[in-house]
Amino acid sequence: MTSIAQQSVSRTGVGRIATLDVIRGVALCGIIFVNIGPLTGFRTAPGLYERAALDNTGGWLQLLVQQRFFPIFALLFGIGFAMFYESAARRVRRPRLLLLRRLLLLLAIGIPFNVLQPGSALLPLAVVGLAILLPSTWMSRRVSAVAAVALIVGSLLFTGGGISLTPGMLLLGAVLTRYGVVSAIGRSRRGATIVLIVGAVAAIPLIFLQTRTIEMSNFSTESAAAGLAVAAVYVSSLALLMTTGVSRILVAAFGPLGRMALTNYVGAAPLMLAAGWVLNFSDSSSWTTLLGTAGAILLAQWVASVLWLRHFVQGPLEWLWRWGTWGHRQPVRRNATATN
Repeated sequence: MTSIAQQSVSRTGVGRIATLDVIRGVALCGIIFVNIGPLTGFRTAPGLYERAALDNTGGWLQLLVQQRFFPIFALLFGIGFAMFYESAARRVRRPRLLLLRRLLLLLAIGIPFNVLQPGSALLPLAVVGLAILLPSTWMSRRVSAVAAVALIVGSLLFTGGGISLTPGMLLLGAVLTRYGVVSAIGRSRRGATIVLIVGAVAAIPLIFLQTRTIEMSNFSTESAAAGLAVAAVYVSSLALLMTTGVSRILVAAFGPLGRMALTNYVGAAPLMLAAGWVLNFSDSSSWTTLLGTAGAILLAQWVASVLWLRHFVQGPLEWLWRWGTWGHRQPVRRNATATN
């Protein structure tokens, strides 16, 4: 049986990769469960009033969610920028100028958005992209790979992960693209299986270490290392499932969210703030209400994404981002031909 992921790549190799959309969608789901507590001032959010432990919801969020999805998000941005650069290099003489413009536009979005949601991912992604990702286009694949590993290891050893993982994960995404790994994702069962096994073998002892100091695991080295291993398990599991008949279900469930990742990421913040104000999360201790609200926001965004994509080829922010990058407005309605 030919999977959705295989069907999504055109003969020229520049079509959308459905597996990446699915992984983006899943990452967005994980990120909203991380962000909603701190953003709304939830009374028992980890790091505020309640110490994470294995006998409360906060502790299990630390093991399953915290520091598990941001690295994936950063990796996907690195992949996206590298794919954009490769595509631009085939079409224009100065692709780095377009990449610079694209990063500056992300910075222009990230600065005001950081006021609405302090600590958001967009600002550091844009800054690090300008400082590291753009210069890496002059570097060889091998040098970039060594730099990515060094940055990730350095982040784990010296800062305990967190936002400092951004440079390494962005660069790693670009490296995987340049080595052709990304083009095989969702099609290579062997590769996904190998990553899944290695990730699981690493995750089991690292999670055990994290449980021993779970109350301090917001940005501990154990949490960050376990987070990377679990992230590898999540990504490889999705890539493996996308080689099976389950791919249709995954594309339907997470593809719309992933195709409008920027729009949904930015749009989630005001929705979370509004829900926090209406439901008074700053004086609440109900995890059921908090997590149920996050689920409701995701469902609303999924419905909106499905309806939008019936008529348009991109989300509104994605379209504006592309318009600003290329310097001319491109068709967005499905009855018009858009340039990829």
